[in-house]
Amino acid sequence: YFGSRSQAPAPTPTASGTGGPQSGFPVGATGPDGGIVANPTTAKAGAPTLDIYEDFQCPACGQVEQALGSTIKKMADAGEVKVIYHMKNFLDANLNNDSSTRAGNAAACAADAGKFPAYHDAIYANMPAQEGMGYTDAQLEKVAGTAGITGSALTTWKQCVSNKTYVDYVKRVEESTAKAGITGTPAFRVNGKDFKLQDQQVTSAEDFRTKVLAAGK
Repeated sequence: YFGSRSQAPAPTPTASGTGGPQSGFPVGATGPDGGIVANPTTAKAGAPTLDIYEDFQCPACGQVEQALGSTIKKMADAGEVKVIYHMKNFLDANLNNDSSTRAGNAAACAADAGKFPAYHDAIYANMPAQEGMGYTDAQLEKVAGTAGITGSALTTWKQCVSNKTYVDYVKRVEESTAKAGITGTPAFRVNGKDFKLQDQQVTSAEDFRTKVLAAGK
């Protein structure tokens, strides 16, 4: 049903902090090289953790987001799972550009505005038609508007992006996940255990939900 370039999963960082420019990692991140929690206010106590590893230039990630994104959002909104996104940038080297890093930085800046999930979804809804075309700064700014970042929040977001506030954070996420064996995307894990779509024989979005919740018990 789904193709995946995932490898062994990385452990969830356990460090915590408020995040923000002074911290060196975005609001909602679990630590200096940790992923960003998409639903910190809705995740129920004891809900399984669904870690998702993506690269914003990854076509397979876009395909999986198109197929599963709305279901993952519903699960997150209902508090059935705690969703954590880890933004990798290894495709920059493969494609000889810096779009994964810049998009990751822009998404992290959106997290400071409380708009990470919306920005994340909007990027995948506006992926380049061809892998390697990358994102222009204008495209990333347009995505911010689509995500609902406006007014003073947009001014702050632009400054965050211009200052490359979270470029080093994106690089740390890539390094920590790569050291743990994740060299391809998309990749999933549930409560610290590898969850490969092919191995799980996921046949539909609802089947994904069922199997993720079963794996989290």
